[in-house]
Amino acid sequence: MESNDQINNSPATYYYQGYSDGKLLKLPRTLEAEAIAIRLMQQLGTNPIYSREGKMYGILLVKLPNGEKRILKAFSGLLNGCSLVEGWVPSIPGREQVVLEETRTLAELEVIKQEIIQLKQLAQRKEYKTIALQFEQALQDMSKRHQVNKQQRQEKRQLLYKTLMGQELNQLNIELEKLNESSRRDGIERKILKQQQDQVLQPLQMVINRADIQIRELKQQRKQISRKLQAQMHAAYSIMNFLGNSSTLQQLMPQGLPTGTGDCCAVKLLHYAATNNLQPLAIAEFWWGESNQDKIQGEFYGACIERCQPLMGFLLSGLQSNSQVRRREVPIIYEDEWLIAVNKPAGLLSVPGRYHYNQDSVLSRLINLCPNGENITAVHRLDMDTSGILLLAKDQETHGLLSKQFEQRLVKKVYEAVLSGNLLKNKGTIELPLWGNPEHRPYQEVNYKYGKSCITKFQVLNKEENRSISICQKHLVVGASCSLDVDNEQDAPNINQDSEQDARTTNLNIWDAPEDNYTRIEFMPLTGRTHQLRVHAADAKGLGIPILGDKFYGCEFRKATRLHLHARELTFEHPHLREMIYLKAETPF
Repeated sequence: MESNDQINNSPATYYYQGYSDGKLLKLPRTLEAEAIAIRLMQQLGTNPIYSREGKMYGILLVKLPNGEKRILKAFSGLLNGCSLVEGWVPSIPGREQVVLEETRTLAELEVIKQEIIQLKQLAQRKEYKTIALQFEQALQDMSKRHQVNKQQRQEKRQLLYKTLMGQELNQLNIELEKLNESSRRDGIERKILKQQQDQVLQPLQMVINRADIQIRELKQQRKQISRKLQAQMHAAYSIMNFLGNSSTLQQLMPQGLPTGTGDCCAVKLLHYAATNNLQPLAIAEFWWGESNQDKIQGEFYGACIERCQPLMGFLLSGLQSNSQVRRREVPIIYEDEWLIAVNKPAGLLSVPGRYHYNQDSVLSRLINLCPNGENITAVHRLDMDTSGILLLAKDQETHGLLSKQFEQRLVKKVYEAVLSGNLLKNKGTIELPLWGNPEHRPYQEVNYKYGKSCITKFQVLNKEENRSISICQKHLVVGASCSLDVDNEQDAPNINQDSEQDARTTNLNIWDAPEDNYTRIEFMPLTGRTHQLRVHAADAKGLGIPILGDKFYGCEFRKATRLHLHARELTFEHPHLREMIYLKAETPF
């Protein structure tokens, strides 16, 4: 490191935090930590063993008592069945006490799992579905035939009423009875077919019902066995904080904790730092491996609400640097008695999030910094990863007047971005309706049925060939037990009971971007939907090229440590002075 304060001054994008003795303690995730984590992602990507299962990985930047910097790295749970892997922070103490019981229990759970699988794959289930479909098709065919018969009988009745009235009344009744008999035969035929269906399917259904009861009983048995093992593990797991205090998970949370508590990256990293007298400076956790509904490969995530968050207050106790975390001011580019415009940095929310751990935002900082700041409200918003001009009002009247200008599209907005490829068009207009699918929040998608109208004009500024996006390059002292050097063969999981604790110097190149072609572009949005510019850029119906650094919409995470999108210019009429206000914030990339 060039200076001891470099990491501390690196902008924070998130805080790990918890209360201890009434005090809020914090540990930041910084841009510096994210850059190092991205380097680790690159290295994990070269070895397929890290993609066999999706899990959380993390790095912790620490300082030794002599001032040297080191990096620790950890994985959640087990890595391909191993708890101790050379080069990674070990598990929380206590696992070895229950390892035999854990092995036995896991084997028992595996037997239950296989029984459930067999019950779910019963041949009778497939047979039931096949036969049920056959009867359903037969009933549909019969219904169509009976419908035709009914229509024909109706037509015959009408004809009989016209031709056999009066003297031929007896003959009319005879013919009508024949038609009624035909209707009854159709009903009987349908009833017989349904009886046949029940006779064939009911025995199969009874077998399936018994299997479903067994599955429920096995799942309940599995839950009880898992809870018993978890209770034993929580009683055995012991974690230490920076005051030197140790406690079992069961003592910390006697009401119980979810499965996996104590095996999270953050808990393992902070415990290891505390037990080895290392001062944490910054931390970053990310998901690697197959993505799922909740986690995306290459994305950063904070402390999990159910497992890690309840332990943060204890784990961070005694961490001196937490009392020195300072709230950075937001650059104000315009202010008068009615409104404020700021140059929002990337990685900072426009307004506070829903949870206590993501309250840091432009709005919350201004509320604390400005006189009568409690009346300040945001007129519009920028994505957390987008930098640039954000407009806020100091009173409700001003907020209403400015909001009306945005709604009526009277505000001119200009964004600057770098696309992660070569755009052939020089200018144009994109009109693609966007919809936020509730099953995949916060993603927006092009949807012509449910989407809202979105219009974006664009103009290419220039093309940048072989553009260098070098973020930073540092010499870090890295412990052998937590090295970031990865070889395809040497970094394969190894159970190592006596890993070395000496240190060596590693030249860690945080980011060397591949040579590529990029397009610097201006966006002029006429509407202001969530992620509008990002989707209009990435979607094949739009420009078909994601914005550099936009991991949500298809840009490879390796290409940049930030989203290259900046709200550069804003022009609007001052709601009280009745004069045009033009604001500009220089593009930082």
